[in-house]
Amino acid sequence: MGRRLERLEEFGIDVVLERRHGVRASILRGILYALSFVYERLVQLRLYFYRKRIFRERAVGCLVISIGNLTVGGTGKTPIVEKFARALQAGGRRVAILSRGYKSVPRRRGWLSRLRIGDSDSPRIVSDGKSLLLDSLTAGDEPYMLAHNLKDVIVLVDKDRVKSGRLAIDKWNVDTLLLDDGFQYLHLKHRLDMVLVDRQAPFGNEFMLPRGTLRETPRNLRRASYIFITKNTGESNDTLVKRIRRYNRTAEIIECAHKPLYLQDVYTSERLPLDALRDTFIGSLCAIAAPESFEGALQKLGAHVDLSKRYIDHHYYTEAELTSFINRCIRRDLVMIVTTEKDAVRMPRLPEAKVKVPIYFLRVEIEILSGHESWEHCVARICKPQPMLSPERFFA
Repeated sequence: MGRRLERLEEFGIDVVLERRHGVRASILRGILYALSFVYERLVQLRLYFYRKRIFRERAVGCLVISIGNLTVGGTGKTPIVEKFARALQAGGRRVAILSRGYKSVPRRRGWLSRLRIGDSDSPRIVSDGKSLLLDSLTAGDEPYMLAHNLKDVIVLVDKDRVKSGRLAIDKWNVDTLLLDDGFQYLHLKHRLDMVLVDRQAPFGNEFMLPRGTLRETPRNLRRASYIFITKNTGESNDTLVKRIRRYNRTAEIIECAHKPLYLQDVYTSERLPLDALRDTFIGSLCAIAAPESFEGALQKLGAHVDLSKRYIDHHYYTEAELTSFINRCIRRDLVMIVTTEKDAVRMPRLPEAKVKVPIYFLRVEIEILSGHESWEHCVARICKPQPMLSPERFFA
């Protein structure tokens, strides 16, 4: 059933991105185009209701920072969340990350635990800042990865982030909440909105959901406090910046790129320098929103991507799928398989005898290319607020 839903989702994505042709795909795109007008009106109506306070935001008594985007997936959000959490933590803030745990699977509970009042509704604790408490399936791949990489940072998963935010404050006395993918989550009051724009596809295919990949129209960038242009390649962003300024004339703009650091073995944790990819024939395996970006990065590092396999974003690999790809790489005499860190946490633990071709993930971090002063000023405003003025009041 799960695989059938994935195939259906993959078909829908292919139709939206115009990878599918023919009469059936054209008719479906026409229907989706009509629905996108309805969706846009509903989005704008919802924003209007919040603006007029017909729908009320909830305040939880501490600084809330949203990190999100206008489009569905693929902007490189998770490394930005990690970088921001590290910077705030280094500045003395006590940080919790709140995620909805997209495609995570709730833990099965016995009938006794379900009888306890509120037990079944409590947020899932991925990390209490000391220990990793859930696996990637239960936590979701992105929250799990953040919890694994960040020490002394609380990571919680719940669709109701007002509830998980209150838990973080009451239980761990945090003073800063990071909303992972929170630009559209208006139920919890934000003091700061950081919005990511993918340089390679700034506004998706320019259509609203479900015909396109836009969650909101570009003009809603006006809500952003800081705008990150991600996945830069060294080319000028003047045209994109000019368009962004049509929607938001005051937000600080920071340009950044995903900087590869090293390769790490998924099973043994052995690390290899990036030079190990040069002139090496490899297999690429990924299930992310922008696979071509990942494969392009491997080629820029000098690798020959002789075999590649793509799955739908957030796909959880089965042992059979992984073994099949390993065997294909063996037949082509490939040196290694390279995947993303997000994919690595969704892979089953294979017996050592079956891993006949080593599997490495590419560890990356965010590198600020321009806007260093804006970045440092943003962190300093939060970590070192003006005397007698709390960060919550400062951003009000």
